[in-house]
Amino acid sequence: MNEWLLLRKNFISYLKIERGLAENSILAYQQDLEKLIDYCEPRGIKPTDVTLDQLKYFVGDLYDLGLSARSQARIISGIKQFFEFLVLEDIINDDPSGLLELPKIGKKLPTFLTVTEIDQLIAALDLSKPEGHRNKAILETLYSCGLRVSELVNLQFSNLFFNEGFMRVIGKGNKERLVPISPSVEKEIKLYVQHIRSQMNIKPGHEDYVFLNRRGQQLTRVMIFTIIKNLANEIGLKKQISPHTFRHSFATHLLEGGANLRAIQEMLGHESITTTEIYTHLNQEYIREAILSFHPRSKR
Repeated sequence: MNEWLLLRKNFISYLKIERGLAENSILAYQQDLEKLIDYCEPRGIKPTDVTLDQLKYFVGDLYDLGLSARSQARIISGIKQFFEFLVLEDIINDDPSGLLELPKIGKKLPTFLTVTEIDQLIAALDLSKPEGHRNKAILETLYSCGLRVSELVNLQFSNLFFNEGFMRVIGKGNKERLVPISPSVEKEIKLYVQHIRSQMNIKPGHEDYVFLNRRGQQLTRVMIFTIIKNLANEIGLKKQISPHTFRHSFATHLLEGGANLRAIQEMLGHESITTTEIYTHLNQEYIREAILSFHPRSKR
């Protein structure tokens, strides 16, 4: 095994065992590192010999490929983590990526749905089909609990506490948080379980997962994306939406309703309040639009 492959393997083990990162995060770091390996190996550059200038040329190649500033920044962050690991393990003395600058990224306000649009999506569900009731429970859970799609597909009955009104969610880096369960979520999950799930032939090992496919297995992230995309097409929704759009809508509507930013941070499982603060900007846009649309002095 060459030096790059050995260190990549050790880096992934470090992310998994010592950092406790989720599989999706580890995969992203691995893909970022492989881009650097693809650049260095043909040029005969060893991981212990990488210089700041070489990393700058590497970043220049990312730019030439037409990658967005956001994608470039993500890859560079992954590379920085790798070299921090090499320093931590005493494989190198100095981190060549320390002075590597991230491209400037403008704040992009996330897309969110209005309450009417969410109601329209739910109303478009065909409840005469078994998956209709399941999908209604899925949409209600995404919107009312603000879950990430990975958190939704991994939701288990052992983490639902209806009597207490909470669910335990396992988020990024295996961090746990408690999220309130709304009456609508409790109602739809119970209807789905009673009328649909109880009639299914559930595959061994999938008994505790809440949402299952027709074969009695845990749903995939891709399936959730497909469900939402099909519903958006059905109602002629012009916005580009994904499961994450429901999470953005959850946060935006809470803020518009007067919820405390810290409370929203806790419910979303954001490590830093700055991540949650983007919804403040979104809320300001909402207020500006409302004033320009309805204030008499805004009419021309």
